[in-house]
Amino acid sequence: MGMRLRVFLTLEEDRTLRELRRATTVAQRVKDRADVVRMNARGDYVETIAAYFKWHVETVRNTLKRWQTDGLGGLWEAPGRGKPRCWQEADMAYLEQVLRTDERTYTAAQLAEKLYQDRQIRLSPGHLREVLEKRG
Repeated sequence: MGMRLRVFLTLEEDRTLRELRRATTVAQRVKDRADVVRMNARGDYVETIAAYFKWHVETVRNTLKRWQTDGLGGLWEAPGRGKPRCWQEADMAYLEQVLRTDERTYTAAQLAEKLYQDRQIRLSPGHLREVLEKRG
């Protein structure tokens, strides 16, 4: 069995992590990571924390190690996660123009097909609907 992984927090760090937990603009994953650090600092074992969050033990250890090396910044996601998008802003502007100028109405599936025919960009109708809804 290896050495027990334990972090120690200053009063200021503990207060910051508590406030982070109540923040409305912070992702849930970041809030959970803040709780992991606080639970470990109060003496909970890694295995107990992992069981509480239903995480793997290594995920908890990695979170604590990131806290030790990067501090507060280690709670956020690393940049570059996820698949890069295959469309550009100009493609959505093109679709918005089509919707404004054409006499007919389109379904999301028809718009996805038009985007593929005119711009060779393949998006699912559901994803295209989400993108257009976010743009208003």
